[in-house]
Amino acid sequence: MKSVLIGMSGGVDSSVAAALLKDRGYKVIGATMRLWTYSDNENSKHEGCCAESAVEDARRVCDKLGIDFYVMNFKELFREKVVDDFVDEYKRGRTPNPCIACNRYLKFDALLKKALAMGIDYVATGHYAKIERDEKGKYTLKVSDAAKKDQSYVLYNFTQEQLAHTLMPLGEYSKDRVREMARSLGLAVADKPDSQEICFVENDDYAGFIREYSGYTPKPGKILDINGNVIGEHKGLIYYTIGQRKGIGAYGRPMFVMKINPQDNTITLGEKGMEFSSSLIASEVNFISGEMPKEPIRVQAKVRYQASPASATVYPMEDGRIKVEFDEPQRAITPGQSVVLYDKDTVLGGGIVE
Repeated sequence: MKSVLIGMSGGVDSSVAAALLKDRGYKVIGATMRLWTYSDNENSKHEGCCAESAVEDARRVCDKLGIDFYVMNFKELFREKVVDDFVDEYKRGRTPNPCIACNRYLKFDALLKKALAMGIDYVATGHYAKIERDEKGKYTLKVSDAAKKDQSYVLYNFTQEQLAHTLMPLGEYSKDRVREMARSLGLAVADKPDSQEICFVENDDYAGFIREYSGYTPKPGKILDINGNVIGEHKGLIYYTIGQRKGIGAYGRPMFVMKINPQDNTITLGEKGMEFSSSLIASEVNFISGEMPKEPIRVQAKVRYQASPASATVYPMEDGRIKVEFDEPQRAITPGQSVVLYDKDTVLGGGIVE
């Protein structure tokens, strides 16, 4: 009997994934990763995926399913790889995606290594995506059958070795169907709301978190127009992101953040339509096949989680980076976010936008 360690957040997705794997004949072990989060603060009322209540929800689900359950401490690694990086990126005028970093360094690296060291064959999660093998025997990552819930965007850092030891049983189901299965199993989390916020940032107050966590004091600076003229004063770079419209002041017409420059502590605004770009450079590039293309390739590319895939050409660069040129300009291409590359329903890879 093959064994699988499933990361359990206390939510409905990972709970049903555990049940499906058990039904398919695996020996299933549940594990909640204890991560550094503001819920560790005794005054917090946080009820998100890393809260103490979430650990207890996961424990109760495992009891109901009759499987073993562990709590594993990854706080320091999470603080180093996810939280500190998040803070540093914002201070540099960039906008990171901490969920991508968590998947890359925690769920499919540290947790997998832990599982293999315990003699367990696989790790699993409740992500909405699919893992298959192509005609050449290569592992591939596919988009979820439920397009609205597809989470492949945050999973592009997989290696072949990681995919060989990973299971994602929810890729063929819709969210409604998952909740129905949870109800039929009598799981108390069947109607538990999805967590929408970053687990270590309370009330989505990024700037407040950065100030409190790092002791950083945002420095006001100049707001420029696209011609370099001073048109206002900003309250600190961490309060802004590319494409932002609200909270930048009134100028008599719609204005958007076009550029954030930490070198001279300025932000540049432009009018509607100016926030579109036709190309980007990405670093920290990963191709799931393990092979960087030697020639330009045609892809569909997403520049943010909720974006629609857009036709583009990828040009490999000699230094390991890639240049992505879009057929049609894309709105608010943001440094620190990821560009993820697709060939129809297959995730090719991605990188961090520079």
